[in-house]
Amino acid sequence: MSQHITIGLMQGTISAYCNNFNYLSTKLAVHIEQDKSCLYHRKSIKFRNYGGFSSTWLGSLQRIRYNLDISSKAKVLDRDGNFPPVQTLRRFPVVELPSKIVMVRFDSSILLQQKLDQQLSMISAYLTIKYLYKAGAKIVLTSSWNVKQNEDVLSEETVAEYLSTVLELDVVACKHGALHQQSITEQFELADILLLENLCNYKQEFGNSSEFAKRLSCGVDIFVNDSFSSAHKILASTVGVTQFCSVCLAGFYFEDCLRKLKKISECDRSPYVAVVGGGNITDKAAALYFLASRCDGLIFVGLMAFQILHAMGLPVPLNLIKEQGAKEALELVKIAERRSIPILLPKDFCCKHIHLPIPMKTFSAEDILEGWQPADLGPKSFVEIAPFLSGCKKIVWIGPLQFVDSGEDNDGASKLAHILDDLSQTHCHISIIGHKACETVLRISRSASSFDMIEPASVVWESLKGRILPGLLALDRAYPFEIDWNKIYHDPTHPLAVDIGSGNGLFLIEMAKSRKNLNFLGLEINEKLVIRCLDVAHQSRLENLYV
Repeated sequence: MSQHITIGLMQGTISAYCNNFNYLSTKLAVHIEQDKSCLYHRKSIKFRNYGGFSSTWLGSLQRIRYNLDISSKAKVLDRDGNFPPVQTLRRFPVVELPSKIVMVRFDSSILLQQKLDQQLSMISAYLTIKYLYKAGAKIVLTSSWNVKQNEDVLSEETVAEYLSTVLELDVVACKHGALHQQSITEQFELADILLLENLCNYKQEFGNSSEFAKRLSCGVDIFVNDSFSSAHKILASTVGVTQFCSVCLAGFYFEDCLRKLKKISECDRSPYVAVVGGGNITDKAAALYFLASRCDGLIFVGLMAFQILHAMGLPVPLNLIKEQGAKEALELVKIAERRSIPILLPKDFCCKHIHLPIPMKTFSAEDILEGWQPADLGPKSFVEIAPFLSGCKKIVWIGPLQFVDSGEDNDGASKLAHILDDLSQTHCHISIIGHKACETVLRISRSASSFDMIEPASVVWESLKGRILPGLLALDRAYPFEIDWNKIYHDPTHPLAVDIGSGNGLFLIEMAKSRKNLNFLGLEINEKLVIRCLDVAHQSRLENLYV
């Protein structure tokens, strides 16, 4: 039997729907109801300081003298300001979805890829849409796309046809602003799902135009952001529309990527090593400093390696280093030295001639001849990389193993993928970041599900720099704790009665004795009364009484 419980507390209200403390309201009330769904209140969810909000209730629990461990009862979903707890489609009451107009900002870099059969991330992306459809919601899809995603689907009509095949539903293209109240029913009589015009064609999208966002979200009840690749951008379709929708949620794919992103920042396993590819150390300096402060070692497998070699005073070709990156490289080396963590750099490189079409040659890092440029890592480099990673419990590979376009398959990336694939079988947690790295691992791996893969590397780099993602910040806030009600209450299926200002607890105790079919919770701010009430409650040994 479903229950709707709201507990009046200070200036806000905690609401529990189906035994989950997930939704917040501003109504000062205490209700105990049965067989009623929990209405979702969005505009009061923008809480920033969760500590003050939850301290009274949690403080009471922590004072219980018979050593109840609060950590076993409530798991903090997020304390890092960069990842505010947000409402997700997974936790939103499904009973609130039927007949609602739901706009899904889908990720075209995932859903419109040509190699869908290889994309694990595509599964959660299309499940968002299928889940909403099965729940009875009226779905409006919107996104931006270009030839890079899929050269065969450029017009709205071809994209609609393509999505119809993928989703096995009838998707029909329509114009922005077509969802006026009088035409909603008529629009959905023609299709299962509506697809709005390509956002790439509108400059207002990239300027986060309020008027454009209002027109885009006309008639929409619920907004679901499932476009993780644009989470670091301020767009009308991901940020602006949230001002005009009563509910704003993260879709399954967005939530899955966010979970993987948080995992990169956690120091939950050791040794933890970051394998860093790509170039442009200046732009990524803040992110690299963060990795150096968290990881137990760094391996550079891209052009940045030459900047680090130069900062260490080793001879490298001057054409491979940039003056503006010298300061950042030196600071990174200093951070590693202060923490006494190793930095592993390539020993040799497979190089191609800049002008002549002759076979590639292998040179040591300090002996690359003029007229040659690195195209891949050499064999000696992998002799060191493999044992360096062998004892790791956690690895993140971010950035491509790439130097210049050799016109051939990158053998080094495949070798690294083989090493990581072997390690994934030893319970080593491995994150793969970036489209090229993910593509290589998918091609090589025996079990792609053994990896955490995030294709949009730009979002990860921005997050590692310490920047809050606008697309994440625009979503509704969630209660920052995940509570196991089976551990909190002796029988969580029973209704909850709340006594605000419970005093010494004598009234609650008598009620708990006479009504075994109810749970009783006492709230009191007077410290002396709280201590006395806790003592009395403990001595009573009543299983349905909580203070």
